[in-house]
Amino acid sequence: MPIKVQGELPAKKILEQENIFVMDETRAMHQDIRPLEIAILNLMPLKQETELQLLRALSNTPIQVDVTFLHMSTHHSKNTPASHINRFYTTYDQIAERRLDGLIITGAPVEHLPFEEVTYWKELQEIMDWSECNVTSTLHICWGAQAGMYHRYGIQKHLLNKKLSGVYEHRVLNRKIPLVRGFDDRFMAPHSRYTSVDPGEVYADERLTVMADSEEAGIYLAMSENGKNIFVFGHPEYDRLTLDSEYKRDLNKGMEIEIPVNYYPNDDVTQRPLLQWRAHANHLYANWLNYYVYQVTPYDLYGTPF
Repeated sequence: MPIKVQGELPAKKILEQENIFVMDETRAMHQDIRPLEIAILNLMPLKQETELQLLRALSNTPIQVDVTFLHMSTHHSKNTPASHINRFYTTYDQIAERRLDGLIITGAPVEHLPFEEVTYWKELQEIMDWSECNVTSTLHICWGAQAGMYHRYGIQKHLLNKKLSGVYEHRVLNRKIPLVRGFDDRFMAPHSRYTSVDPGEVYADERLTVMADSEEAGIYLAMSENGKNIFVFGHPEYDRLTLDSEYKRDLNKGMEIEIPVNYYPNDDVTQRPLLQWRAHANHLYANWLNYYVYQVTPYDLYGTPF
């Protein structure tokens, strides 16, 4: 089933070339079903790249998804043209009266800052508070997961000795939980961050359940009771070359950065990186949409309290 987006969104043409079913507003109006209303709060600097990655990830289910892109009104994006933001994005205050089936909060390149020093922290807190009563399930990614853990459960992030960058092996825990249905016992997933949370604090909080972790990368996947809030500390949506682009960008800035782990064949940066996480990523997003959004969200979003 299709992803519904605005007809002239640049990502739409690329997705169609990849044989991913994308529907524009005109065709969607003639569908006699209710699509899932999903908002993506895109905090990443290269917003068009993230749009494409997340739309790919959301396309692998038989469920029609109506996507709304959000940006922060209290932050000006320097890496995405204002014309793109103005045309394809809206702000929280413009949807505050709406209810949504799902919300995705992405990562952001502000890890070195305390949460309270992030320019849009108060606005993000307001959105997270709003989601408790107006969104069926919220999926937090990377820095978004750390921000969600801190705001919702008081679990603070801490700075790592060096950047955690690469593709790491993880183990599945609590296999009976639907979020990890279809996962192999061991699976690979990419990480790209300078900060982490203390696994002991997460395990100790009875309100949280950990579904996957890694000896090298720490906790990967956790959720609150019934999946109201889900936290992914890696980047399953990343494309094959995303880590490559980040690595070479940092090198060009003169930063002392190590080669991403388990990424380039034989650690040879001239070789094409191996794509080792796509199957698990598809399962993760499909399971979230199916078990924690579609199967529990009310048909009438406005007539049924969450």
